[in-house]
Amino acid sequence: MERLSAFQPYALAALRIIAALLFIEHGTMKLFAFPAAQMEGPLPPLLLAAALIEVVGGLLVLIGLFTRPVAFILSGQMAVAYFMAHGSKAFWPALNGGEAAILFCFIFLFIFFAGPGALSVDQRKAAA
Repeated sequence: MERLSAFQPYALAALRIIAALLFIEHGTMKLFAFPAAQMEGPLPPLLLAAALIEVVGGLLVLIGLFTRPVAFILSGQMAVAYFMAHGSKAFWPALNGGEAAILFCFIFLFIFFAGPGALSVDQRKAAA
């Protein structure tokens, strides 16, 4: 088991990168209807702001730049999204569609505390 510890920074980087790519996808669905339209018509201002945060914040987390503060903001956004858009529909997340918001919230909260892991701009800046 001790040998696996050597791979921890890379596992954290994989979590950071995959979570960021999935998060960006949520933003592009709102902004560009890609890969599918999330809703028809112009976005309300709150959803437009959320989409911009998802795309820009997701890109920053993806490359690992300003990872901790951005992950904190994204975690907070997902907590707010859960309570505003999902929590009022039903108590159980499986019934209110809020599982993704909860998972993103806690993944980004973990990244806030754990840092970006390997393969990040932040790591390169710290080593320089």
